[in-house]
Amino acid sequence: MPDSNGTSIASTKQRGELPLVLALRVLGSIDMLAFVAVVMPTAWIQWGHHWSGLGEFPTAPIASYLARSASALYALHGLMVVYMSLDVRRYWPLIRLLARLSIAHGIVMLSIDLAVGMPVWWTVLEGPAFAVTGLIVLATQYWGEP
Repeated sequence: MPDSNGTSIASTKQRGELPLVLALRVLGSIDMLAFVAVVMPTAWIQWGHHWSGLGEFPTAPIASYLARSASALYALHGLMVVYMSLDVRRYWPLIRLLARLSIAHGIVMLSIDLAVGMPVWWTVLEGPAFAVTGLIVLATQYWGEP
């Protein structure tokens, strides 16, 4: 199928970029799911907190503020990642930077989780998952290098 310039969408360069585009869209869409926590009832946040083994959710306003504002930042990040997937050539250096920062972020989150005593399942999943997303994006960039 040709694009607006008459070029085939299945061109070699575009096919090479497809894994990166798909990775960015999947990862960004997952992050955008955090928007639900921005608007969900507080009772749901309390239930999720308790269900995940973290005990009772604190009643101080700062706890709800931090839960919702952090969720908003995750959703914003996801939206930006999906937006960059619309023109990976244009945002190639920024995508690479964010992928590298995701790896560093994973290490930081793992350190925080260990320092504050988060449950083992949380610690094993959170930091390493951030790092893996960065590695996935770097790998797909490597394969689709323009």
